[in-house]
Amino acid sequence: MNNDTPFGAFLAVLAVGFALSLLLSRAAIHLGMRWRLIDEPRGRHRHRRTVSKFGGLALWGAFTIAALVAQALPVPRTDPMELVRVTGLLLGGTFCFLFGILDDRFEFKWLPQYVAQLGAASVAVVFQIFIQYVNNPFTDLPTEEWPHLVTVFVTVLWMGIMINAVNFMDGLDGLAAGVAGIAAVVLFINGVFRLDPPQHSVGLLPAALIGATLGFLPFNFAPARVFMGSSGSMFLGYTVGALAIIGGAKMATILLVMGLPLLDFAWVVANRIRLGRNPLSGDRSHLHFRLLDLGLTQRQIVLGYWAFSALFGALTLVTTSRVFKLAALVAMGVLVLVGFALLQVRAEHSND
Repeated sequence: MNNDTPFGAFLAVLAVGFALSLLLSRAAIHLGMRWRLIDEPRGRHRHRRTVSKFGGLALWGAFTIAALVAQALPVPRTDPMELVRVTGLLLGGTFCFLFGILDDRFEFKWLPQYVAQLGAASVAVVFQIFIQYVNNPFTDLPTEEWPHLVTVFVTVLWMGIMINAVNFMDGLDGLAAGVAGIAAVVLFINGVFRLDPPQHSVGLLPAALIGATLGFLPFNFAPARVFMGSSGSMFLGYTVGALAIIGGAKMATILLVMGLPLLDFAWVVANRIRLGRNPLSGDRSHLHFRLLDLGLTQRQIVLGYWAFSALFGALTLVTTSRVFKLAALVAMGVLVLVGFALLQVRAEHSND
């Protein structure tokens, strides 16, 4: 860290996010019970007691306020569109949080959820949070900027995948919040210490998310006293997806950090479609549920996910080679898909 790096600003934003998340997590426990935003033991939900699922309040509230504080700090800002993008980040995150509250209360079917995800992604596009090109790993050069319609399509697809991946991952205590926090750490390190010039002002945003997830995890780690609910999972998915774009479109970085849940998402959706089922329907076919059924504890599975995400996230920080990152993505994909296939075979034999 050089003398020009605003360490104090990063620490202040992280501390604000952490402290607010601690306070709001306690509030979410009581408010969720009072307003009947609760999760009761049933079906694939095998926790032993009724739990508030209003934890999205802590994640959204802590991040939003910390991000607003960040805008008032005297940090150099090099992107003339930064304020516009931050506005889109906060508005889209708030939209996801509010819709998630309604979903937690009324348990919408698939169509309202799809419409809400499209609406959230549209907010991102309108406020200049979009993917215009990707970098060619073999030439180390960016592609030509895509036509506007392609940009919009790819961005909407990306945001929808991220929202659903976090939502699907939110099946075990602390899993989604921990992986999102690890993604924020990697985005922060990459943007502040590895980009030239460093993106100090943009780095304040993942610092806010780190604080929010750290303050939430003591209440959400097994045995959880509060769940994040749809309000939290939709907010986290949107925020991580948007931060990856705002931080320089680090798609490979996020794909490596969240590779396991993203591949699980793809596997489960493909399998449900193959069976003629709604791809957004709930069941216990997710990897974390299968590992739980094998006899592993929630803590073992969650810590394993965290370690996997941190390992592949660290790989993005040790080299600037895009070919290396591509090779890591391919290796991870092969490893995970082989594991999925073995679990599928085991499950089919168990049902015979």
